[in-house]
Amino acid sequence: WEGSLVKCTGRPVGVIRSQKKYTNFELVVRWRHLKSGGNSGVFVWASEVGLKDLKPNQLPRAGIEIQVLDHGYSEQYEKSSGKKADWFTTHGDVFPVGGSKMTPFPPISPNGSRSFPSKHVSKGVGEWNHYFVRCVAGDVRLWVNGEQVSGGKNCEPRTGYLCLESEGAPVEFDHMRIRELP
Repeated sequence: WEGSLVKCTGRPVGVIRSQKKYTNFELVVRWRHLKSGGNSGVFVWASEVGLKDLKPNQLPRAGIEIQVLDHGYSEQYEKSSGKKADWFTTHGDVFPVGGSKMTPFPPISPNGSRSFPSKHVSKGVGEWNHYFVRCVAGDVRLWVNGEQVSGGKNCEPRTGYLCLESEGAPVEFDHMRIRELP
């Protein structure tokens, strides 16, 4: 899927993954949500175990997620749950999933598991956002629209598949490029 426009309806919830595993690499991808409140993500270092026997409407059980949320998600979450949206942001959170591990870079979410973005530079529904992700020696760093905003170190696993996630709403990914590093 490198370089191609990938259109996801969001249903069923799920991921597509790379054919090969990556360890040290740089990833560039543009994305945009087509509906307010869209939820998606880019997984790096998703493990074989975390992807094994994955069925429709299931998400990886291991890997590092680079969150792709539309700004409308916060408002919808607060309306439906009656709780404040203080445990996530819509500007590029980075966090471990399942049994994966990561020491997040500050600022850190209230529960200590997520690297919150240091700047809020994501664009809204229908607008293209640009992610640059650099993964080297167990460190992951995210740039959103040209600004380094979040990441983490001491990631486990630090080798695995790349995945594009679609979680219930239409999203598009475009201009994807992967460059392996030594």
